Amino acid sequence: MLTGDIRSQIDAIWNAFWTGGISNPLEVIEQITYLLFLKRLDDLHTLEENKAARLHQPIERHIFPEGADPKGRPYEDLRWSRFKNLAPPEMFEVVNDHVFPFLRTLGGDDSTYAHHMKDARFTIPTPALLAKVVDMLDHVPMDDRDTKGDLYEYMLGKIATAGQNGQFRTPRHIIRLMVEMMEPTATDVICDPACGTCGFLVAAGEHLRERHPEILRDTKSREHFHHGMFHGFDFDNTMLRIGSMNMLLHGVENPDIRYRDSLAQDHAGEDEKYTLVLANPPFAGSLDYETVAKDLLAAVKTKKTELLFLALFIRLLKPGGRAAVIVPDGVLFGSSKAHKELRRILVEDQKLDAVISLPSGVFRPYAGVSTAILSFTKTNSGGTDHVWFYDVDADGWSLDDKRTSLLPDELLGPLPKQPLTAEQHEKNNLPDVLARWSERSRSERERPRTAHSFCVAKSDIVAAGYDLSLNRYKEVVHEEVQHRAPKDILADLATFETEIQQGLKQLEEMLK
Repeated sequence: MLTGDIRSQIDAIWNAFWTGGISNPLEVIEQITYLLFLKRLDDLHTLEENKAARLHQPIERHIFPEGADPKGRPYEDLRWSRFKNLAPPEMFEVVNDHVFPFLRTLGGDDSTYAHHMKDARFTIPTPALLAKVVDMLDHVPMDDRDTKGDLYEYMLGKIATAGQNGQFRTPRHIIRLMVEMMEPTATDVICDPACGTCGFLVAAGEHLRERHPEILRDTKSREHFHHGMFHGFDFDNTMLRIGSMNMLLHGVENPDIRYRDSLAQDHAGEDEKYTLVLANPPFAGSLDYETVAKDLLAAVKTKKTELLFLALFIRLLKPGGRAAVIVPDGVLFGSSKAHKELRRILVEDQKLDAVISLPSGVFRPYAGVSTAILSFTKTNSGGTDHVWFYDVDADGWSLDDKRTSLLPDELLGPLPKQPLTAEQHEKNNLPDVLARWSERSRSERERPRTAHSFCVAKSDIVAAGYDLSLNRYKEVVHEEVQHRAPKDILADLATFETEIQQGLKQLEEMLK
């Protein structure tokens, strides 16, 4: 956990950026990302130096080359450990005129980070601000993976509170719920085709560290974890940089985070490549029909991005692969031919596991759209027997634009530190979602359709035209009202009439 002191430092840096003229929160994060990358390069070079000293051999790999850059500055001066000690004006000159040009030409590091740094732009406006940011980052204990990750997550939270860019950030407790439901394993190959800041991939990595720490002790599993498990696509280069750094700071050495327009590119090389898809793709409504990949249109003819992404998820998964993805409610009950066909495919050709209806305020203040989590398994041969539904009323935060927490931190999220009381459950349904999800093939089958969660037989869904909206199947309990006998009601009315007449007579007498 971050200390209050570190949070205060970050808040001070953030305010300094804003008062210094950088008002775009993504640009603030981007500049800090470049500096964190430079600090990483210096740490790597130091490791190489230490290794060479221990073995009494020359350095095998020079992260910073020997000699000087084209402007005559020794590459050694471009290291974080060197320029951090300079006076602010000289530091600014070194970083602007030497470090960033070096960053853009970096090709020796074959990592995803180096690739995304090649168009790096330095936009910090003043030497004083640069010195302040460098000093703050230098004092954070960067050898502690948890602290590094928490630091970056806290900064990413600033994006979510800064207005229009919040759509890049799915609430972390919703991500955690979806990851816990899917229970990633050491052999999974995980993909988010609209990865943004890589929140889903980070959460999957943290889950594996907590639940399967042995994978980092086994050489083969560790290699897979760092180089083969995590795959994220996005078509925003800023997001790719931020997402890559988020993965790095959470301890994943070389994930596959790359530029890809998931809906517009052919997927020949990606078909049936992944065992787990976790995603909350953007739903822009409609797009240019001409740009859509032909293989997706062959699966479902539509311009609706939400349907095309679902078709994509099915295509990317290996048989036996599973998915947990967020969709707008329209996917569940839309009446177009494409909507119905896609729901038919999920129910008849694949195995639809669950529909979890989320409150409409989950993505406020950026969008009030109602959404749901769809969970399914790719089989290509059906398998849907019963579909589990859960109606989430509360996720632990207020459902207005402020999204303030309704419970103490230790009681929030799908895995609170202690069991919730019935009253607390009314404010946070997520632990109950997780508990009942694990019972969906057993005790949940017996639950009445008046409950928060229940199962619906495939035959009922087929009979309803593959409608997947929870309200189609949920039954409402009507409270019994005790009605009085009609003769008693008539007797009361007669009494009222008599009293009114007497009152009118008294009023007439007073007026005489």
